[in-house]
Amino acid sequence: MRIALVTGSSRGIGLGILKALHQDGYFTIMSSTGYNDRVQSELDKLEHCGYIPCDISDRESRKALFERIEKEYGRLDVLVNNAGVAPKVRADLLETSEESYDYVLNTNQKGTFFVSQLAANLMIAGLNKELEDYHPRIINISSISSFTSSVNRAEYCISKAGISMITRLFADRLAEYGIPVFEVSPGIVDTDMTGSEAVHQKYDRLIEGGLLPIPRWGTPEDIGNAVSLLCTGKMDYSTGQVLHVDGGFHLRRL
Repeated sequence: MRIALVTGSSRGIGLGILKALHQDGYFTIMSSTGYNDRVQSELDKLEHCGYIPCDISDRESRKALFERIEKEYGRLDVLVNNAGVAPKVRADLLETSEESYDYVLNTNQKGTFFVSQLAANLMIAGLNKELEDYHPRIINISSISSFTSSVNRAEYCISKAGISMITRLFADRLAEYGIPVFEVSPGIVDTDMTGSEAVHQKYDRLIEGGLLPIPRWGTPEDIGNAVSLLCTGKMDYSTGQVLHVDGGFHLRRL
């Protein structure tokens, strides 16, 4: 039984990824900072899915997550680093607080790095055990904010740019083990994070004004399909690559 862990997967992009991997036949592990009715509702819909809570910004929580995976499942075939936070308050970078910077970076960048480290060591151990049908991989979810300036949420942009380098570093280090590492870079996706009326109206206007070559919002299903593709093994020789799922935003057309 192949095991896939998707962090931050109780809603939004993470849930879209989880459902795609579930459809591909993986036993999926949903993970979020806390259990609630929404989590249970989603678990009720999925036949082969477990739940393990984790706050990836916390060392002991990360450790407990992987101890449970090793004990209960004995392997990890896919890690999708999706968990992330946005600033609680958008502020001009000249007024960004250290508290907000630490809050965002501790989850998005530090958390992603050390979850990847734990997963990589578990995957290497699995390869050494010669587990059956075992082709592990890591996929990091970044954002167009990794290369696009938003001066009212600088800490978020910095954190996502860091994920791009984390992808390259782990792709380089794990290549000798045959463990590919990829980055999926979503664009403007319709989720809770973009769900406020003001934000939604802003992006509606931008999309209608020609911001995207493909003039529509992205969906969690779009991101899930991209992750599914990267789990087929057909792109493993392209380790370290970025797959842009952004309606063509990255083209930077004139």
